[in-house]
Amino acid sequence: MDTITTLLLLGGVVISIYVVIRILAAPIKWIFKFLLNALMGFLLLFLANFVSGFFDFAIPVNLITCLISGVFGIPGVIFLVVVELLFL
Repeated sequence: MDTITTLLLLGGVVISIYVVIRILAAPIKWIFKFLLNALMGFLLLFLANFVSGFFDFAIPVNLITCLISGVFGIPGVIFLVVVELLFL
């Protein structure tokens, strides 16, 4: 193989790797953001349950409340607290 051919092949591989990384960067950013949002929601759900002991109400930790707090994060936990205080 010629030196020019080797350099062109190496350049093509580097450009291909760069393009693949750029394409996959956006979904990885969304996944990281979703996981961080879910972690904050779960932590706030447990904090709300701890504080709610002083105010005589509790948010049950079940599949529905975990999904709401995990998907919506902090606004989801605020929604659960408001629903618990107003309707239950």
